[in-house]
Amino acid sequence: MAYLNWDTKIIEDFSPATIAGLYDAGYVFTRVGKGVMNKSRSFRIRMNDFEMSSENRRIARKSERLALTVSPLPLSAEEYSWKIGKLAKDFYEAHDAVFSANKVKELLTDGAASNFNALLTYTDSGTKTPVGYAICRLDTTGPKGILHYGFPFYATDPTEPSRGLGMMIKATEHAKALGLEYIYLGSLQRPSDTYKLQFKGGEWFDGETWQTDTAPLKAILT
Repeated sequence: MAYLNWDTKIIEDFSPATIAGLYDAGYVFTRVGKGVMNKSRSFRIRMNDFEMSSENRRIARKSERLALTVSPLPLSAEEYSWKIGKLAKDFYEAHDAVFSANKVKELLTDGAASNFNALLTYTDSGTKTPVGYAICRLDTTGPKGILHYGFPFYATDPTEPSRGLGMMIKATEHAKALGLEYIYLGSLQRPSDTYKLQFKGGEWFDGETWQTDTAPLKAILT
C-alpha cells in the first residue's frame, strides 16, 4: 500500500517551534531526505488527556520486562551495530515493507541526512539483551514538546505477542514523564491501524483539522 501523502514540504528551519508547528499542521518527518515532511492522516495523543486504560495496563504488565533507554542521534561508529540494521530490515520485510539496513544506518549515524534525533532502545531486563528499537524525533524545548515515534522494529517473541504495542505504551509513558504536549504515533491508513484508537487523549488529522470523534475515521479505515 502506498503511503498516504496529501502534501510535501522541504524545510531548512529545524527550530523546535517550527517543527512543532508543522506537526500541528499535519506534517511529519520522513526518512526520504533531510528536511522532507509529508502531510498525512496522522494520529497523536495529547499528553494532558492521556491516562492508562485497563487494556493499556494489561499490555504493560506483559511487557514489564522491557527497559527503555533513549540515546541521542547520530550514533558514533562505535555505538552503531550492524545487528540493528539487520533487525530493522528483517522486521519490515516480514511486514511487507522495505527498509534497507543501509537506510537504517544512515538515519542513525548521519545527522546531515537524517531528520531523527533520538533512538529508543528496549532491553530485556532479564537477559540484558536489546530486543527492540524505535527511530524518533524528540524535541523537549520550545512551546510544544513532541515525540514522533517514527520507525519501531523489534525481535518477535511468541511468549510476548504484544511486544510492539508494549513498546508504544512505554514510549507514551516516557513522553508524559518528560512533560511533552504530544506524542505522534504515525499515520492511519489501514484497517489494522485502528489499534491506536485505544489510547485516551487520541486525535487524528483529517487533512485540515484534528478530530477526536473516531466514528468517521473507523468508516474510512474499514
